[in-house]
This record gives sequence, C-alpha cells and structure tokens, in this order.
Amino acid sequence: MSFEYPQDLKYLDTHEYVRLEGEIATIGITEFAVDQLGDVVFLELPEVGDAITKGDTFGSIESVKAVEDLNAPVTGTVIERNDDLIDSPEQVAEDPYGEAWLVKVRVNDPDEVHDALNADEYRAQVEGE
Repeated sequence: MSFEYPQDLKYLDTHEYVRLEGEIATIGITEFAVDQLGDVVFLELPEVGDAITKGDTFGSIESVKAVEDLNAPVTGTVIERNDDLIDSPEQVAEDPYGEAWLVKVRVNDPDEVHDALNADEYRAQVEGE
C-alpha cells in the first residue's frame, strides 16, 4: 500500500502530524499510523482549554490491536477537539489529513514545529529507506 505524506505537514517519529497556520496547529495521526493500528475503537482527547506540552502525551488511541499514546508536537492550549471522532473513532481511518484531525491548538511558540520531520524525512523513516 502506498501512503500519502502531505508536504505542508510536519511529522513526529511517533506518527503524529501537525499543520501550522499562523498560531493555530492542527494535530492528527498519519495514514501510516492508522494502517498500522487497524480498526480504531476508542479515542481519548484533551478537553477544550486544556494545556498540552510538546513531547508529552495528550491522549490515546485504541484499536483492536493496541493502545498508543498521542504525543504533542507543540506546546499550547486546546481550542477545538474533533468530537465527531470521540463518538465514531473508526472515522479516523477515512480522512486522516482532512476531516479526521484530532485537536486544534493555539501554540505558544510556532517555531517549535521546526524540530519535527518534513514529509520526505518521515517517509524515509516509516518506509525504512
């Protein structure tokens, strides 16, 4: 299977992605991660107003195979969470880079994302090139 790695995103080696627009970061998990997890059955996400810290766990995603922590690519305050996914976690597989984002965060320091991998670096890592 061939996966998408949108060029406008930054990636963590733990398979989260971040799309930064001004000071708003949209965070989700990659298509590769969704494929590895299999059928997602539960999603735990922070509440609006919660602070998240870069490098720390901000929630979890559970599939029939495993439970994985979600790691924050940035530090900031949650301004929106995707409640549709809380109700129907399996939808994360349908459009991971679009409608199936997890949380939106107002970042404290937009420069934090520069530490993350670009699309080519992430692709090389997950495809073992």
